[in-house]
Amino acid sequence: MKKILLFLSAAALLASCSRLKDNEYEITGKVDPSLNGKNVMLEIQGGVMGFTAKDTVKVEDGKFVFKGIAKGPALHFIQVEGVNGKAEIVLEHGEIEVNVDKDSIFKSTQSGTYNNEKLSEYYTEINAIRRKLISFQKNNEQAMMAAYKANDTVVMNKLNKTYNAISGEMRTSSTEFIKKNPKAFISVLLLKQQVAMGKNTHAELKKMYEALDAELVNSTDGKELAQALEKLKAMEQQRESMKANATNTEVGKVAPQFSAPGPDGKTVSLKDAMGKVTLIDFWASWCGPCRQENPNVVAMYNELHSKGLNIIGVSLDRPGKDADWKKAIADDKLTWTHVSNLKEWQDPIAKQYGVQGIPATFLLDASGKIVAKNLRGEELKAKVKELLSK
Repeated sequence: MKKILLFLSAAALLASCSRLKDNEYEITGKVDPSLNGKNVMLEIQGGVMGFTAKDTVKVEDGKFVFKGIAKGPALHFIQVEGVNGKAEIVLEHGEIEVNVDKDSIFKSTQSGTYNNEKLSEYYTEINAIRRKLISFQKNNEQAMMAAYKANDTVVMNKLNKTYNAISGEMRTSSTEFIKKNPKAFISVLLLKQQVAMGKNTHAELKKMYEALDAELVNSTDGKELAQALEKLKAMEQQRESMKANATNTEVGKVAPQFSAPGPDGKTVSLKDAMGKVTLIDFWASWCGPCRQENPNVVAMYNELHSKGLNIIGVSLDRPGKDADWKKAIADDKLTWTHVSNLKEWQDPIAKQYGVQGIPATFLLDASGKIVAKNLRGEELKAKVKELLSK
């Protein structure tokens, strides 16, 4: 008898699935009957307001239904008029069920298809940690405010440490979920999120990516994830390169040689611009703090150039913005030597010197050795005078 019942249950399930043609979906939602007559929007992320309605129906007898064609697993949102927040679903082929809680959107549940079951499973795990985090914030809000007003760093550090530990539980939970569910669509979304957060290395994330099911890897989100991982890899390599270059441009080291086009297009080198004392000034026409500092540098140059001070300005102006660069030189009366590759933060000289922010300066003695970095105003002028007096 048990075998017959199991057979009948399986047959009923197949019959239910066969109601829908390939790629068709049917979303059946339940809400509180008090919302009867309210609009329900099936939304995708994007558009001027952040979300765009793909379909709209009304609540009848505490229910609503969406039908259509799914191009593949994709994250969608259900917004019920009069309910704060949006319920998430994975839109895919099959019969999807969603129960929207009008009082707490986090209590909404999804079921009916593989990816929605997995989405619900994930949120069941993560919401337990989220409640723990909210409870900690609520219970310690007054203590944090009191510590902040009293500048009690011991208490603030202790509370922040606990808060970060609970937040870390969420990241750990997400990571474990990805590893355990390589076929779940939510896993590729969580991995994209982890790439954006920047808490993991490229190697760690790439290992999880390579363990994903081939269908996910070849999906639109999977391809976007691959691109994000490549960008992360390039950023890590750039950071490592900058660290190495920063070591090469420490005080006491000989300044690395470089050359680049001047405003007239002719190549100018650091060697060409050297004086008894030389200031390498990294700046840009779009950099407000740089432009504000320029009058001080101009005054110093006009006073000390005849005594041996030379300056070479390295502009990080953007591609195609040579007119802005030249105009800034003229407007600010910067009469010293200038070069620029017009590559903004991709400028090879900036990378060579480990420059990650501007204005940035390197002061060299007559031998080309770096004797000071990032001095400003009177402190810079005093150091230049000291070197010229030798």
